[in-house]
Amino acid sequence: MPDTIAIILGRGGSKGVPGKNVMPIAGKPCVRWTIDAALASKSVSRVLVSSDDPNVLTIAACAGATPIERPANLATDTARVDDAARHAAEVGARALNLSRPNLVILYANVPVRPAGLIDRAADLLASTNCDSVQSYAPVGKFHPWWIARVDPTTSQVRPWEGDVLNHNVFRRQDLPPAHIPDGGVIALTWRSLFCEVDGAQDGPHRFFGVDRRGVINPEGSVVDIDAPEDVMVAEAVLKRAMER
Repeated sequence: MPDTIAIILGRGGSKGVPGKNVMPIAGKPCVRWTIDAALASKSVSRVLVSSDDPNVLTIAACAGATPIERPANLATDTARVDDAARHAAEVGARALNLSRPNLVILYANVPVRPAGLIDRAADLLASTNCDSVQSYAPVGKFHPWWIARVDPTTSQVRPWEGDVLNHNVFRRQDLPPAHIPDGGVIALTWRSLFCEVDGAQDGPHRFFGVDRRGVINPEGSVVDIDAPEDVMVAEAVLKRAMER
């Protein structure tokens, strides 16, 4: 298997939950849960943490990860994830004397993810020679077939697409499988992250390449902190796991 490094992204600014990456969650700073998961992965040789927040970088260094100071222009509300990941990959690979390793991107605000998820994604990337692997969860009752348009003026309900509301399906069990990215992990090749894959579609997701694969997680098994209620959910899940 080629060298694989993990890049944990955790900028300092957050409007929904200020300071979420260093917020205590079940006895640890939020980012520490992701650092520990990456360090425990059998597939990952080194763990990098990219942030503009000195507190995040200090936590990373104390945990045994390599802190990467993120430039201010890559830590704004509008900065793209792939730009920040490319910066960390270049700095980290140069410091570790690695040549174009495979990469795993993880988010600092995801304290809950299934055990072994990072290895599942990294192993699939290596075994299939695909461009990228992303984790997905079932959409559950929020299925695209059940999306509708509600006119704000007339209150008339129409299908989001097609002519038949709900695709004429009214039981959840009868819906075809549908999945949504859950934020648990992204594994990808160096070529893919740096947009060197021929035929990749232009746009913000070009860094996923052409041959995109997915690993499926159980519904609700990944918790990312985007709202205050997510903190309570993550606390409950982690405390329950620690009591087993």
